[in-house]
Amino acid sequence: MTFKPAEWPRKLRSQEWYGGTSRDHIYHRGWMKNQGHPHDLFDGRPVIGILNTWSELTPCNGHLRELAEKVKAGVWEAGGFPLEVPVFSASENTYRPTAMMYRNLAAMTVEETMRAQPIDGVVLMVGCDKTTPSLIMGAASTDLPSIVVTGGPMLNGWFRGERVGAGTHLWRFSEAVKAGEMTQDDFIEAEAAVTRSSGTCNTMGTASSMASMTEALGMALSGNAAIPAVDSRRRVMAQMTGRRIVQMVKDDLKPSDIMTRQAFENAIRVNGAIGGSTNAVVHLLAMAGRAGVELTLDDWDRLGRDVPTIVNLQPSGKYLMEEFYYAGGLPVVLKCLGEAGKLHKEALTVSGGSIWDEVKDAQNWNEDVIRPVDRPLTKSGGIAVLRGNLAPLGAVLKPSAATPALMTHTGRAVVFEDIDDYKAQINDDALDVDETCILVLKMCGPRGYPGMPEVGNMGLPPKVLKKGIKDMIRISDARMSGTAYGTVILHTTPEAALGGPLAVVRNHDTITVDVPNRSLTLNISDAELAARIEALKPADLAPAGGYGLLFHDHVLGADTGADFDFLVGCRGNDVPKDSH
Repeated sequence: MTFKPAEWPRKLRSQEWYGGTSRDHIYHRGWMKNQGHPHDLFDGRPVIGILNTWSELTPCNGHLRELAEKVKAGVWEAGGFPLEVPVFSASENTYRPTAMMYRNLAAMTVEETMRAQPIDGVVLMVGCDKTTPSLIMGAASTDLPSIVVTGGPMLNGWFRGERVGAGTHLWRFSEAVKAGEMTQDDFIEAEAAVTRSSGTCNTMGTASSMASMTEALGMALSGNAAIPAVDSRRRVMAQMTGRRIVQMVKDDLKPSDIMTRQAFENAIRVNGAIGGSTNAVVHLLAMAGRAGVELTLDDWDRLGRDVPTIVNLQPSGKYLMEEFYYAGGLPVVLKCLGEAGKLHKEALTVSGGSIWDEVKDAQNWNEDVIRPVDRPLTKSGGIAVLRGNLAPLGAVLKPSAATPALMTHTGRAVVFEDIDDYKAQINDDALDVDETCILVLKMCGPRGYPGMPEVGNMGLPPKVLKKGIKDMIRISDARMSGTAYGTVILHTTPEAALGGPLAVVRNHDTITVDVPNRSLTLNISDAELAARIEALKPADLAPAGGYGLLFHDHVLGADTGADFDFLVGCRGNDVPKDSH
């Protein structure tokens, strides 16, 4: 029996490898046949690469092997030829010094994998924080038909009758132990209750935020973001995604058709509405850079400022991702934004239709989980971008997770020169600090750490926690986990390692934070600030070699997405020369 390929509007890219009788074509086909593939699979079917970030050392993605089989089933059903390809997987839980250092490496490997192999379209299988942006960045740079399927969030955590969120309650319980409100044994017992199934964090942390960003951008099928990892409907979504990519190849529907300026504006507004992670800022800036879309921190502030946070999820609110899905998930949020005039309804999605066509009939099944726009969790959500002499290129804060009383505040700086200095001092009762102070952490930006770790949500001093204080202003050039909370100012640029003003803050300086007016000010004269910067002796942070040196030499600032300077933009998918 011979397979009769469908009529395709153009020659498939994979046929450059497989479609002929030359020695080179036979070489490429012949080696593939040692896996038992019939000859006619190479004679016209689109080859679909299933780029899988499964790894046993990436716990969030540990179930993606099973999910890939459902994607394959969908590809086969639609007349495609699915081939699973493992790609670089940076785990937030295990990678040192930080997974963020390897996001760009992962994106680079994905880009080269797509360009150098006989692939007509790809399904991007992602989950853990950095896997989502890295694969989308690589896909944007090659611009082959691409669609995302995420692994989904884990089930709700419960501990002694309390709903507990992965990540969020790690921070809360850790602080409770330091405050003497929880024993270490109780903390260990809670550990198993917090992460009790396959999947990503069950809060609106970075993984769920990026899954939502992907759906809002139109790069995943409608409803993909919130389905729990172990729900059978997640497997259905994977199979439907496999079917859809084959048609996308036929239609030549590419990331450049979908990831437009309108799509990114939709995503920014959605991030405000869901109380999404500050990490979405650096990731979307990097993704936009790959797609050739001009996007800045000012866009984040302008577009998010008047967006209410309507999703009542931890860390900003009460519930977890299971409830979000049961309430209707992201389609309900998109519909609410559309009805409020805050959505580009005509933006194209991987479905081939507009985003509004996908969500206009969505229903809200729980208005305490997804609040009406006129009864939000936070009236003005989004991401606040602060500027001033302490952050000339900007710093970010998540209002929905902050303490309202601290949004306008002047306090004395308590300075930690780097993360080791912080660890050495923070638990010392002799530390000169009280709840009115502002904690300042330096040397944790992209070059300084290196990699820009999630340490910006510094734990508070025990002497303050024991007073019952739960929040203080914290300022750094670091990131924080999307599961974290508090009045935390992040991504301060230029970073300290590059001689930014953050580097010259001293103990007993005062800092004024004015979020309503978007300002961040070190209260010293311009002349004093200039003199301190002039006197700085920059540290030599360049590693001896390897990827660390590449990172050090080429990483851009957080204000533009912390991508590599030589990776910005789309380089296309022209078939490399055949050396055989």
